[in-house]
Amino acid sequence: MILGDGASVDTDLDTLDGLFRRAGVRRPDVLALCDAPNRADRAPRRLTFAEADRAISGVAARLRGLGLMNDSIVAIQLGNTVESIIALLGVLRAGMIAVPLPVLWRQQEMVNALLPLGPKAVITTGRIGAYAHVEIAMHVAAELFPVRHVCSFGSDLPDGVVPLDDVFESAPGELVDASRIEHPAAHVAVITFEVGSQGYAALARNHAELIAGGLAVFLESGLPSDVALLSTIPASTFGGLCATLMPWLLSGGTLHLHHGFDEEAFAAQCAAVDGGALVVPGPVLTPLAETGELEGFWHVLSLWRTPERMATATPWEGAAAVTDIACFGDIAVCAGRRGDDGMPAAIPLGVVHAPRGAGRGPTVLETMRTKAGTLAVRGTMVPKAAFPPGIEGSGSAFFAPEEDGFVRTGFICRPTEDGESVVITGTADGLASVGGYSFRAAEIEARVVKVDAQATLTTVPDALLGQRLAGHGRDRTSAFLQALGFNPLVSGAFRRRKTADAA
Repeated sequence: MILGDGASVDTDLDTLDGLFRRAGVRRPDVLALCDAPNRADRAPRRLTFAEADRAISGVAARLRGLGLMNDSIVAIQLGNTVESIIALLGVLRAGMIAVPLPVLWRQQEMVNALLPLGPKAVITTGRIGAYAHVEIAMHVAAELFPVRHVCSFGSDLPDGVVPLDDVFESAPGELVDASRIEHPAAHVAVITFEVGSQGYAALARNHAELIAGGLAVFLESGLPSDVALLSTIPASTFGGLCATLMPWLLSGGTLHLHHGFDEEAFAAQCAAVDGGALVVPGPVLTPLAETGELEGFWHVLSLWRTPERMATATPWEGAAAVTDIACFGDIAVCAGRRGDDGMPAAIPLGVVHAPRGAGRGPTVLETMRTKAGTLAVRGTMVPKAAFPPGIEGSGSAFFAPEEDGFVRTGFICRPTEDGESVVITGTADGLASVGGYSFRAAEIEARVVKVDAQATLTTVPDALLGQRLAGHGRDRTSAFLQALGFNPLVSGAFRRRKTADAA
């Protein structure tokens, strides 16, 4: 399956697997991937590039051994662990299309998003915290007819689930050659989701488009080769891929992954990555700096899933350089290094090079302000068409670029005094964004009311999350919502809340 013209790509090194193989050939015995020390389900994994390469081939061989063919769609729901990186690269090495899913998504969200795509397999893990994610995946497979296999890391898996832990322990089986003859970077690699006012829109990107997003961050930040990178951002969205996976692949360094914030484990990882780079959500940058944990870092990548909050960020006074990454949903990212005033840079209008101001640097994005006062973007990293092909003729939510190639992001913006940049001031109406997870607020409230007719659900401002959900209902509303598979952010909004008459 081809997406984009692919005219400028013609080597294997222009694929994500090609970038990994190049780093592996150069430094096979160097540490490549490292789990957080507080991992609860098993001992933390630490893999060299050679060990990671074998595990990636093991995942690819397992998928091909199940009879899955080129361009089969494989959904992945894993925490920010070594397995998440191995699974994604394994799917790509097998010649298939990876669909990483947010870890907080539950059965209904997964079904709604995956239904138009027809995935053939789901990769998950036994448990993440208190939730049995392998059971969630099995329920999803029961609802989606095309899903033929549920594959899982972890132990004590249900019957019928394909185990994957052994890819770390044994040599991979025979792997069918899935390499592309022409323009391998022009083939669809990853699908992520844009949550709009009408539902989930699947955004498919080829390798070249993913690398363009990664270069926007990597070149703007000036990260060196072989950098040690500690990331708290999972590679389950386009922003996460650009901030976590791509800088690691482009630098060929070591990627340390932190899943679920734990102060003691985070401090230990910060000490281990002394002199490296850190990837964190933008709103937590200042609170973390106040703890003193960031003093050993050379650079910080600050990811803003709510870019309208960048204008009110606290000026940075630390020694580390900071590069802010503004996420416009899953449509595009724009990276900007902070200047002497310590504030996030505005979004340039027109052609954006990487790094900014480098006229000879690669063009990674083009921006404009629409007549409606919203930001529109186009460029190599921006998807060019709806996915799957033909969905634009259906009643499902879809992705629709304009004739000139620009895509309306829905983010409200105002021009700066010089007219050369814009500042994001708001987002699309009807959407709630909680810590990077976007919801259609009216739809969620309507589903909640079906469970508890007296329930109310609203969004309120939050200093770290941007917004949070606040619910009011019966004593057992939270438990009922959790049992019915609602997102934990929704069921948690009703926790320990009672109606006035019950009180």
